[in-house]
Parts: sequence; C-alpha cells; structure tokens
Amino acid sequence: MTETLMSQTSDSETPSSIWGGRFASGPAAVMQEINASIGFDKRLYRQDIAGSKAHCAMLAACGIISEADGNAIVSGLDAILAEIEAGAFPFRVAFEDIHMNVEARLKELIGEPAGRLHTARSRNDQVATDFKLWVRDALDAADVQLRALQCALLAQAEAQADAVMPGFTHLQTAQPVTFGHHMLAYVEMFGRDRGRFADARKRAGECPLGAAALAGTSFPIDRFHTAAALGFAAPTANSLDSVSDRDFALEALAAAAIAGVHLSRLAEELVIWTSAQFAFVRLPDSFSTGSSIMPQKRNPDAAELCRAKAGRLIADLNALLIVMKGLPLAYSKDMQDDKEPTFEAFDTLALCLAAMTGMISELAVDREACKAAAGKAFATATDLADWLVRALGMPFREAHHVTGALVKAAEAAGCGLTDLPLAAMQAAEPRITADVYSVLTVESSAASRMSFGGTAPARVREQCAAARTRFGL
Repeated sequence: MTETLMSQTSDSETPSSIWGGRFASGPAAVMQEINASIGFDKRLYRQDIAGSKAHCAMLAACGIISEADGNAIVSGLDAILAEIEAGAFPFRVAFEDIHMNVEARLKELIGEPAGRLHTARSRNDQVATDFKLWVRDALDAADVQLRALQCALLAQAEAQADAVMPGFTHLQTAQPVTFGHHMLAYVEMFGRDRGRFADARKRAGECPLGAAALAGTSFPIDRFHTAAALGFAAPTANSLDSVSDRDFALEALAAAAIAGVHLSRLAEELVIWTSAQFAFVRLPDSFSTGSSIMPQKRNPDAAELCRAKAGRLIADLNALLIVMKGLPLAYSKDMQDDKEPTFEAFDTLALCLAAMTGMISELAVDREACKAAAGKAFATATDLADWLVRALGMPFREAHHVTGALVKAAEAAGCGLTDLPLAAMQAAEPRITADVYSVLTVESSAASRMSFGGTAPARVREQCAAARTRFGL
C-alpha cells in the first residue's frame, strides 16, 4: 500500500458503533490499537469492493434487496474505489478494518441503502473471500515473475550451451558440465515452483462468501451466483470450514518459501562465481555495489540480499502455521494475523524475483575461466574409468581402483591426467593405449554425456527447446 494511503489513516476518530447495542461504551485505547487491522488490511480494498459488488448483485437478483438499493450501493462502491485509487479515502482506525471503513464511507455517500449491503453475510466470510481473492492475485503475479526468470535463465542456457565449467558435489570439482546445463537446472526448479503456485491457486478455487459467520444464512441467497461473479469454480461446501480455512494462504506461503530457497541457492552460486577465486561470471554495475573504503571492490549485494530474504519467506510461513495450529472452529481473532506475513512474503518474493531476473539477464560469463577451472582437480577421472570399462572390458569397480592409482600418480607428478605419460599409465594397467587421451579433455567429457537429461551441448540445446514448450516460455 502506498504511503499516500497510509497517511490517510486517522487516530483521532471517535470509537465507532459497529458492534451494535451490546456495548455501553467504546473500547479502551489499547484495545482499539490491538484490535484494528486497517493499517495493513487496507491492501484488500480492491478485493473487498469486488466482493461487495458481487454480493450486492446477488442480493438484488434474489429479491433480497431492491434493484434501486442495489444500484445505489454499486455506484457508491465505485465512488469509494475511485477515492482510494486517488489516495483521497479517509481511512479511520475507529472502523477497525477495510470492511467497516468501506461500509462506513458507503453510508456517508448513499445513506440508508448502505445498511442493506451486509445482509446475509458476516465479516468472517467477507474477509475469507477478500483474502482468498488477494492470494489468488498474488499467485498469478508470482507466476508471471517466475516465468520471466525462467526466460532469462533459458536465454543464458542457449547462449552457453557449449561453455564448459566444473560441476561440483560437496563444492568440490566433480565432472565437467556445461554452463547451459547448469542454468537449465534452475529452469526446472522454478518450473516446479510455478507448478506449486498453480496447484495452490486451483485449491483456492472455492468461494467462502455466503457462509456468513459460521452457520450459513436463512436468507434465500445464491452462492453459485457470487462464486461465478468473482471467478471461483464453486462455493465452498461447508460453512464452518469456509470461515475457518486459511490453507490457501499456508499453501501459498509454502510455495513461496520453497521458491525462496531456490532463489537463495542460485544467489549463493552467483556470490561464489563472482569472487576472484572463481571469476566465472561478472554481474552488471546495476546489480553490484562498492566499498566505502576499498575502491577495488565489486560486491554482489543483490544476490546476497536474495539469499538472506529466503529466511523471511520461511519465517512468514512458520508464523502463520503457528497462528493456525491450535485454533478451534470456526473463526478466531488470531486469524487477523494471517495477512501481515502473507503480504510480507509476497512483497519479498516479488522483489527477489525482480532482482534475480535482472542479474541473470545481464550476467556476463567468462567462458575461458570456466573452462580452465573445469580442467582442474582431475575432473575427467570418471571418463578415464569409463574408458577402461568400454575399451578393456574391465569391471567398473576395478576400473575405479586403477583410475584412483593414476590420479595419485598424476598428483605426485604435479600434472593433470592429460599430461600423465602413457608409460606411467601403463605401469598401472599395461593394456592402456594412447586412445585414452581422447576422452580426457573437458570438452570431450561434457560432449560424451549424451544420456537424456545429460550435460552434452547437443542435449542442452534439445532441453532448451523442450523447456520452451513445456513451460510456455
């Protein structure tokens, strides 16, 4: 929510009478402060007004309110939406939340018909509907951003399909891979994230509106009417569950937290790769910072912050799980604390996705540095063992043992496997021929990994094309 909207909140309002005639006096100041949610749930204004308009149209269609009252309510709601969009709406803490702020302003604008809008609904089903609509919108927005990040990764994969770099296990050089293959690994990760968001959105496809406080309503409403008007597949089937459910937010937060972990892993690699010790890639100036004392520094701060913010996404999920874990049916005021972690999580995710997409889009890869590193630490030892199996018919376990002895000999000689003399190789296994050297270059190693999903440049190019189709990129 903009600062303009926040500045409209007034703490000088007199206590409202929204609780009806049950209470003789207004709440204590501290009670009013802890009870009010308008400071954050004002972000639901679009969803709240859309839900109210759908509810109003249904009431009029069912003959529960008159067409004239329905028209007046819709016109008033449109005027309120325009005021909020213009930053001119008088948000008031005394009215607690977005729902009552809108209703109070509606009464100021159109008078008595405003009081008919809340017929056959409660703030319980109203907030569940508003919040679910907001989460669905957030899931859609996240999918757009994740797709953009996949596109940036895929562009790097296509450009670097044959750029050889070291692959790692335990952050130790393992086997040569291609940079394009490495980028495609993240295309897959973020593709799964998109799948989780899509699944979460599908399960958020039932509309709570009409469940009222917890038991439904005696008015002859048409819940299918409001569900369809708001883009839901159907109304929720149980009124108790309708107002108690926050699974849709929990599932969205879980998906966001997993996406945050993926962003953090990619960020960690960017931090490592940009260091002088690796120097595989260079981030653009627009996503780097300097030092206040060391003029030579180029710090990957955007990547580091993406790495850090994964913790906030995980914490937001944990916060809502803790809120929900002990609540009896149906609604409890604890559930007012569902929105802040959800809002924060999706704000954080959106920022990280934008930053990561910018970094990957402008990433400069040093192919020579990557290739040089790929040839270190005996990265083609597995290729030597495979050659012994194929050329000499040696059992793999024996080939593994012979290769280990050759690595030890090369290490003692201070050279790589490609520089180890044939005589030294034959001392470990007399049947080795000069043909063995054909498999010991990093290019030949990468090119030989032609199994489906492998790192060979030919496979990477196939995988790029397949990913474009599979993920709609």
